[in-house]
Amino acid sequence: MTNPVMITTWPFGLPACRLGIERLRTGASALDAIEAAANLTEDDPDVHSVGTGGLPNAEGVVELDAAIMDGRTHGLGAVAALTRTSRAISVARRVMERTPHAMLAGDNAVRFARNEGFPESEQLTEAARAKWLAWKEARSAADVAHFEPLPAAPRKLTPDDHDTIGLCALDRNGDLAAGCTTSGMAWKLPGRVGDSPIVGAGLYVDNEIGAAAATGHGDEMVKALLCYRVVMLMGSGLSPDAATVEAIRYLLRKRPPETHGNYGAGVIALSRDGRVAAAGTLSGYKAPDRRWTWASAGPGVGVARLHEGVYVTLNSVVPTLPS
Repeated sequence: MTNPVMITTWPFGLPACRLGIERLRTGASALDAIEAAANLTEDDPDVHSVGTGGLPNAEGVVELDAAIMDGRTHGLGAVAALTRTSRAISVARRVMERTPHAMLAGDNAVRFARNEGFPESEQLTEAARAKWLAWKEARSAADVAHFEPLPAAPRKLTPDDHDTIGLCALDRNGDLAAGCTTSGMAWKLPGRVGDSPIVGAGLYVDNEIGAAAATGHGDEMVKALLCYRVVMLMGSGLSPDAATVEAIRYLLRKRPPETHGNYGAGVIALSRDGRVAAAGTLSGYKAPDRRWTWASAGPGVGVARLHEGVYVTLNSVVPTLPS
């Protein structure tokens, strides 16, 4: 019997990590633990980058992206630009289990969710709406209208732009699963889809190797298939620590922050033998309020605890940011 392990991204993922490991230790499958843990975050209105309470697109509509992957079957389900529906990762699981497809998007993802019994549910909270109105007032009408010409220079990123919850789990049977769920980049162009529901980018699992999930600026990470690269590097013999660092370096080589914006990207990894690791870009993070943090629970850890770093550049690895 395998010792269960759970890992999640960000401090707001700590409660999800605790719930996930509790489920795993009572015999739940990795897939069930991922879904239950993700739902906890999706239902929290105080998390402004996932599910209910997520910050909306440029037109004030919350669009959700999510995916779940089962290492045991190598199955995948995903939804993109899902609106007016809670628990996007659960809808994604239904896509995996009830259809021959891997992803449904937009209005037809909503129609599928209704057919599967998911009720209509407003995801825009008053707090998120207030943030959107403040953003809208600070910009001209041309900036808000999403099909107007875009500015010549890319806009600067803010902490509102990302913070997906990514999750990986190993159950007592030795099976792996991963999940990713988000409301995406705040004030995004309607219809924008980031890395979260894209297999290989926002998440990837190979039951014979390990699992990975990502968070950060998805428009950059999807260009490097960050999570697939982490898992394949582990499959080639690298440790989770080395695989996460090398995958981030690959991203930095292909999309240098100095020419493609000061984006942040992070990835967590879990090997089939229960080892965990994480790495993020040094760019996009700063002390004291914008640190790359993730949570883990498993043998020797107890219920769950937070970790910081590591931060990667092309030439160095920084364990933690100075205060």
